[in-house]
Amino acid sequence: MASTSSSTLTISSSSTIFDGKALRNSATSPQCVSLPTLPPPTLQAQIRQWKPNAYCRKIARNVMAMATGEAPSEIATTETPEIVKTVQEAWDKVEDKYAVSSLGVAALIALVGSTGLVSAIDKLPLIPGILEVVGIGYTGILFRVKIFKPDREALVRKIKETYEEITGSN
Repeated sequence: MASTSSSTLTISSSSTIFDGKALRNSATSPQCVSLPTLPPPTLQAQIRQWKPNAYCRKIARNVMAMATGEAPSEIATTETPEIVKTVQEAWDKVEDKYAVSSLGVAALIALVGSTGLVSAIDKLPLIPGILEVVGIGYTGILFRVKIFKPDREALVRKIKETYEEITGSN
C-alpha cells in the first residue's frame, strides 16, 4: 500500500517563487528593477492646461455680459467664408428644394456605386491591364488627331455631324 504524506510550503518575506524556484531579493540582485521617477511637468504643459481654462472663463464672461444686457468686452465674431455665403445664396434661389436634394442624394449614391464597380473591376485578373492599354491607345490616337490643325478641324466637323444626326437638327 502506498502512503500519502502532505507537505506545507512556506515562503519567507525575503524570497519569491519564480518558475518553482526561490530567488533571493537583494539590493545588488540583477532581478530587481526600479522605474525612474517622472520629471516634474514642464512649463509648456502647464500653459497648455491653463489656455482652455482661460478660454472657458472668457466665454463665461461673455455669456454673463450678454445675460445682463451689458456689452461684452470681446465678443468673438466669426465670419462665414465666402463659399458658404455663395452656397447659401444659391440655395435660397432654388424653388424646388426637394428635387435638388433628391438629385444630390442620387448623385451621391451613384458615386458610391461607381466606386464599388471600379474597385470590383480592378480586382479582376486581366481587365485592368486591358483597360490601361485601351486608354493609352485612345490617348495616342487623340494626340495624333489633335496635333495637326487639319486633323483637328476634321474631328470637330465629324463630332458636329454626329451630334446633328443624333439630335435631328440641321
